[in-house]
Amino acid sequence: MKLRSLLAVTLLPLAVPSAATVHASDAAVTLVGVGEIPGTALDKSGLAGELICRVDDLTSCIDQATLGGFGSGLAYTGFNGVFLAVPDRGPFDGRTNVPYLDRFHFLHIDTKVGAAFPNIKTTLLDTRFLMRGRHSFVGDSSDFGRRLDPEGVSVGILGTFFVSDEYGPYINEFLPTGHRLRHIRVPDKFLIENASGDVDSEGNSLELYPSFNTSGRQANRGMEGLAITPNGRYLIGMMQNALIQDNGLNASTPPGRRGLNNRILKIDLITGRTREYVYTVDAINQGRGVNEILAINSHEFLVLERDNRSRVPTPPNTAQTPNLKRIYRIDLNGASDVSDVESLPETGAELAPAGLVPVTKSLFIDLLDPSYLVNATQTIKDVIAEKMEGLAWGPDLADGRHLLYVISDNDLSPGRPTQIYGFAIDGSPTGANFDLEREHVLLPMYPPGLVKKGLK
Repeated sequence: MKLRSLLAVTLLPLAVPSAATVHASDAAVTLVGVGEIPGTALDKSGLAGELICRVDDLTSCIDQATLGGFGSGLAYTGFNGVFLAVPDRGPFDGRTNVPYLDRFHFLHIDTKVGAAFPNIKTTLLDTRFLMRGRHSFVGDSSDFGRRLDPEGVSVGILGTFFVSDEYGPYINEFLPTGHRLRHIRVPDKFLIENASGDVDSEGNSLELYPSFNTSGRQANRGMEGLAITPNGRYLIGMMQNALIQDNGLNASTPPGRRGLNNRILKIDLITGRTREYVYTVDAINQGRGVNEILAINSHEFLVLERDNRSRVPTPPNTAQTPNLKRIYRIDLNGASDVSDVESLPETGAELAPAGLVPVTKSLFIDLLDPSYLVNATQTIKDVIAEKMEGLAWGPDLADGRHLLYVISDNDLSPGRPTQIYGFAIDGSPTGANFDLEREHVLLPMYPPGLVKKGLK
């Protein structure tokens, strides 16, 4: 039977505090919302009942309509509580027996501030495919003519939306129907020379071997985050980890990730001109890297860094205590344009001797702070998913505070829900000038009448 609606999900705590009793790690930041979307929920793609399986194990399968993976990219459309959510390349790391049809969802997200947790209700309004002409993009890592691995999404002021592709990395602009409007190429330094959908005996992409590539993005570490400035003119794309030529890899031990300096790419959507900046990650071990970037104003952004550890991991991973799930505030002003720098040093300490100034970086939210209670006995740290990957501003709260959503990518695992947390941000104590992109979108992407119908 096809599931045509996404129900609000409930955690099952013994006793749940209201938002008013939750203590925040910063006086300007308060946890006001907790919610989940079941990993077993189905989308509205019309594919329910059809299976998609691991290419090397046809007994490992999920329903093609499984609703998940959309924590990779979430953006507010600016109207009526409607969000755009874009799943990544599908299950099994893009190595499937049939192509995963790339898609996006319109979601309605509502937080009952002050109510007991869980208090975030998520409703699926519609599912649409990402199209290139008459054909759908697919997540299949070996289909080089159609493959697309969506990781970041931003809504433009005219109601189109932009998606960063980790496979390229590329950026594509889409209409609300899902049809591609244009392809935005990034500078050649970000691209690999030889793409491959194959892996070695340890599961590492062959793209990581120096015999294949000596420059460009690392496999599975491409343009993970995408933001748009409030005026809609500039896209800000951020790499998950350092480029290969930026001392990103130890060539003798693939994958051997080691570089700490990630590139940020700023693209002028009118002229096509680009600038590049350096962001130094905290560390490279435990799967650490950048997973999202979100605009505060034209030059300040929030950046999400995380490790791959969780006490409630996605099978077959084992339970481990998480060490890094942080949101940083960065500023591009004053940072060096490194567009002409062929190779960045390995560490942040080596930037100054080379005459390079990275973006400034300060802690904004530590998601593992023990004061963030989700129920009477557990904090976010106790239950947080491995892959917290999405950031999105929601509509402002009634008291004027800004609402920030943080969402997980469950890799379309039916056994793991998608987590979503809501934080109220009091702008005055932070010292930031909040000029959010959702305030500048001119028209609804999803008709208000259909929103009302979908919520009945």
